Amino acid sequence: MIVIHYTAMASCAEARARLCDPAFEVSSHWLISEAGKSEALVDEAARAWHAGAGAWAGLSDINSHSIGIELANNGRQPFAEPQMATLETLLAGIMARWTIPAHRVIAHSDMAPSRKGDPGARFDWQRLALQGLSIWPQAATADPQAFLPALRRFGYPAAPAADLLTAFRLRFRPWTTGPLDATDAGLACDLAMRFAPPAEIA
Repeated sequence: MIVIHYTAMASCAEARARLCDPAFEVSSHWLISEAGKSEALVDEAARAWHAGAGAWAGLSDINSHSIGIELANNGRQPFAEPQMATLETLLAGIMARWTIPAHRVIAHSDMAPSRKGDPGARFDWQRLALQGLSIWPQAATADPQAFLPALRRFGYPAAPAADLLTAFRLRFRPWTTGPLDATDAGLACDLAMRFAPPAEIA
């Protein structure tokens, strides 16, 4: 799979220094600056320390099963157009090289909903989905009681319900507030129906 992050640091240079300092025990395969410059920091065939504790689709050691991409962004600013364009090119190449399907391109907040919020509400997942580089749910409604079971089938890990709702909305309903509703449930059910592993659907 591919995990997308933001650096949450003041500059790309600071982020690069942190990612390359063994003392911090954090690394990533790729770093993309605001200006759209991409840099390979860890070979894609090697394990990088980008994901940390979390899980996705039943896998708990995400670092051993994923390629990490860090986007230079302080967590509050929009993602620059040159940066997004470079990300699109990079994603297409990684997905082709490693036969990674679109539903296996995830947010850091997806696999660690109680710890992480990146790449956050400003990241344009729908833009990636329109190019086949990620996925987007089809509009639907459902009983809110179906929300959590659908999320688990889709791939989200066990976590408090409030954390799961926050992570889901960060990615699929950015800026939405208020309690869980039928739209949340409908979107989650659509994702589970279309992208859950076959064994989970049966």
